[in-house]
Amino acid sequence: MRINLKAYYLLIAGWWLSASAVAAEPPLRIVALAPHAVELLYAIGAGDELVAATEHADYPEQAKQLPRIGGYAGIQLDKLLALKPDLVVAWQDGNRQQDIERMQQLGLKVYLSYPQTLAQVADELERLGELTQHQAQAHAAAQQYRQQLAALEHDNADKRPVKVFYQLWSNPLMTVAGDSWVQQILAVCKADNVFSDAASDYPQVSLENVLLRQPEVIINTTEKGAPEGIDWQQWPEIPAVKQQHIITLNADLLQRPTPRAIDGIQQLCSALDNVRQP
Repeated sequence: MRINLKAYYLLIAGWWLSASAVAAEPPLRIVALAPHAVELLYAIGAGDELVAATEHADYPEQAKQLPRIGGYAGIQLDKLLALKPDLVVAWQDGNRQQDIERMQQLGLKVYLSYPQTLAQVADELERLGELTQHQAQAHAAAQQYRQQLAALEHDNADKRPVKVFYQLWSNPLMTVAGDSWVQQILAVCKADNVFSDAASDYPQVSLENVLLRQPEVIINTTEKGAPEGIDWQQWPEIPAVKQQHIITLNADLLQRPTPRAIDGIQQLCSALDNVRQP
């Protein structure tokens, strides 16, 4: 078979020019306006393209070095504009609506990140992968997350439910219910939330109501900025207190919609398994 050398060299030259153009394309400049968005971007390999973030963006370790441009109370739009971002990943439920609308009015490319279910974390990884041209790593991270979540759901499916009270906040005393993010995690571990029937996803409750519900386990979290915790030892009538089944876990693992939720689920399920043992 004869090879047309001219055509062959033209093909190689075209490929080289195409590859050079891709390689020469400058990286994106990304601003992430929520801690979970920062984590998701690092998970898909786009962390080096982040040029700023908001308060409490502290994972992975490199994220702590990012410039800060505000937080839950509002974004410093002048600083954001000075960074000339190609993409802003905002939090639909955590950034002020007026800030989001203003960024859109100014012509910035704004993506609203709002994973509400455990399954949607994988979908969000893949969407961000498409937006940042990190499709391969995003798909791999999403597949790993799906497999780990499915394994945890399978492994815990037949375990005995344990009555739990999840202390989201201590002053005022608040918990989780309904379709909230943490409620989904509790369900995977067969944690029977004593306030699952509350009218809102994040209800305020009283100590007396906790006493009446008689949880076997009290779960609280280590969270920066949280008020001083409750001394549950004053309530020995609660089974969780009597049996010393008060569990403290990392809030970031349980309350951020990121791949690290897998670690939070594993830790919670393991803690409840210890309670289930005779």
